[in-house]
Amino acid sequence: MKAPFLWDPYSDQPYQLKDRAFKKAMRKKELFSLLSTFLSALLVLPVALLAQIVIPKRRILSDSFFGMSVNLDKEPQAVNTLTDELELSTLLIRFPLWEMERLESYVDFVKVNEGRKIILNVMQDREHVEDLALLKSDLESVFQAFSPYVDCFQIGSTINRAKWGFFSVREYLRFYEVAYELKRRRFPALRLLGPSVIDFEYHFTAHALFNFFTVRYDAVTALLYVDRRGAPENTQMGFDLIKKIGLLDALALMSPKASRSLYITETNWPISNTAPYAPTSEYECVDEESYADFMVRYYLLAFASQKVDAVYWHQLIAPGYGLVDNREGLRKRTAFNAFKTMQRSLKEMEFVSFEKKHGIFTLVAKNIIQTTTVKWSLDFQTLTYNTPQPYLDRDGNTRESQILKIGPSPIYLIEKSD
Repeated sequence: MKAPFLWDPYSDQPYQLKDRAFKKAMRKKELFSLLSTFLSALLVLPVALLAQIVIPKRRILSDSFFGMSVNLDKEPQAVNTLTDELELSTLLIRFPLWEMERLESYVDFVKVNEGRKIILNVMQDREHVEDLALLKSDLESVFQAFSPYVDCFQIGSTINRAKWGFFSVREYLRFYEVAYELKRRRFPALRLLGPSVIDFEYHFTAHALFNFFTVRYDAVTALLYVDRRGAPENTQMGFDLIKKIGLLDALALMSPKASRSLYITETNWPISNTAPYAPTSEYECVDEESYADFMVRYYLLAFASQKVDAVYWHQLIAPGYGLVDNREGLRKRTAFNAFKTMQRSLKEMEFVSFEKKHGIFTLVAKNIIQTTTVKWSLDFQTLTYNTPQPYLDRDGNTRESQILKIGPSPIYLIEKSD
């Protein structure tokens, strides 16, 4: 059934499907898939809940953990300079299938960032969801064009939102199966990533990972937003960010269709007073200081879980949610320096420990050069030392004090190795 409309999910503007009759017909058509999603969740999620308790952590180094999403349509000439300043080694670049005529421009954009680890997110539209022959032809062209520079392809995005083109998990699995067959027959060196469920809606993830389709994910991806809950430490149905990651890790480990590798390929907070560019209402938006705090703490919590290979912030340049606002020139938000400080302070580090004690969160990581201890608190706490302690504040400024005031903005205590 052909969609009586087109939409652009690549835009900053949220799109509402206005043809209710079409939506209703598609939901009816995909009723079997919706029932399969329910049954998959009913069978799999309780087991995963129990399994996550005993599943050990992995050994995740920080080398390529701090990822960033960049787009060709947002100040491409500035991207390389900004990514160099942030010392980014890990990028995610979107390629929309509805822009096949611009394929060479996207390849050139990837070439500029060659040398970094890149995930190419191949984004769907309704035309390619409905026409699998067209999908196969265009995916073949995409793999052929990008494979000299990229070996990781995220197939599809936001599969549990109808406005992005999928009305069911089965539609996504049919879509992904085309990509998987191409990889198996013609591009065996490529790694394919999915299923890219957005938010804490793991019933869709369960169906995507437990099914009878001929598919396999070389890594599991998720768009794990927690912005509607406020701070990243807040809970949803009893799950904070680390517990949500733990459950997703258990699903990946249990699935016969996936490896245990896990990437959070999209997350952010919308910024106040940026309408119409913020993707949510003003109610969910936060000020720029909170945005910077939440971003750093999200990364720290995800790293502390030791179950995520990389987190990709969405994204570098965007008026409503990026590290850089491009409405009137390029303005680096506070979060830009906060990201730079986090990246530099934890670069090439190994996780040592994480705890919450007396209201203070403490993460410790080290390498052969130094040990970095990061501290923060949701309210303000005070630590008193015998001698003045040098530290970096969230934005990279060097400070020193015998009495440390620990609050929502993380601080870094760095001790050089002997």
